[in-house]
Amino acid sequence: MSTDLESCRSFYARVVVGAIAPTHAALVRAFSRVPREQFVGPGPWKIPVRDGYVETPSDDPRFLYQNVLVALAVDREINNGQPALHAHALSVLKPTDGERVAHIGAGTGYYTAVLAELVGPSGTVHAYEIEEDLARGASKSLSDRSNVEVHHGSGAEVTLPQVDVIYVNAGATEPAATWFEALDRQGRLMFPLTADDGDGGMLLLTRKSEEVFAAEFVARLRIYPCMGARETGASMALAEAFRLRDIKDVKSFRRRTTPDRTAWCVGADWWLSTEAA
Repeated sequence: MSTDLESCRSFYARVVVGAIAPTHAALVRAFSRVPREQFVGPGPWKIPVRDGYVETPSDDPRFLYQNVLVALAVDREINNGQPALHAHALSVLKPTDGERVAHIGAGTGYYTAVLAELVGPSGTVHAYEIEEDLARGASKSLSDRSNVEVHHGSGAEVTLPQVDVIYVNAGATEPAATWFEALDRQGRLMFPLTADDGDGGMLLLTRKSEEVFAAEFVARLRIYPCMGARETGASMALAEAFRLRDIKDVKSFRRRTTPDRTAWCVGADWWLSTEAA
């Protein structure tokens, strides 16, 4: 059974990653090494669909190795995210061996474990989860990984360690100031930039200077909110921008400067521009 499950996991990794980044061997290896069943509680499992949930026929973990969400907390509509979306995001973010990562909105730690595989034993991953029971589950499931530390709390409202990469898995109307403070030179920040209805896009920022970042939307998505990184005015501006403009036009993110005619969306002390960084 273990060999059969390993084969199933390997096939799933090659399909999920291969559809997005077929030459990304490290990402295929990371997905094939992390047992998803270790992070989603006992089966049978509930799989979200348009009108509710479908329960897996049994607790056979092979049902988990598909490109599906898996419910973690039905009452709060919290799920283990879609593998293909994370594979796509991580293939663009490119965490590499030895890097320091902050994972915000870690849930029970499945994608934290994938990140830990990508940065290897010489790298580190700090995982932040605001839901106490999920953070407790992540701590237990990740206890065998010496390069991971789990923190219960909002990753938008605490001081983060200095890192090379920040990967956020909850929607923000604007980046938290603490994220910029933690991000090292040439660091990368990827987070869902969303309006209050959850609609938005996964945005990659790469630091070019203290005030200017290269910016690229890598996918459209809908996602639950990031507590501590929401602001009503920014949400309204984002909703209008996502409705009227093309996300492919965004080329840079600018802080604490005056917006000009290239502005795609304007927040309180930041703006997205159609001009390259």
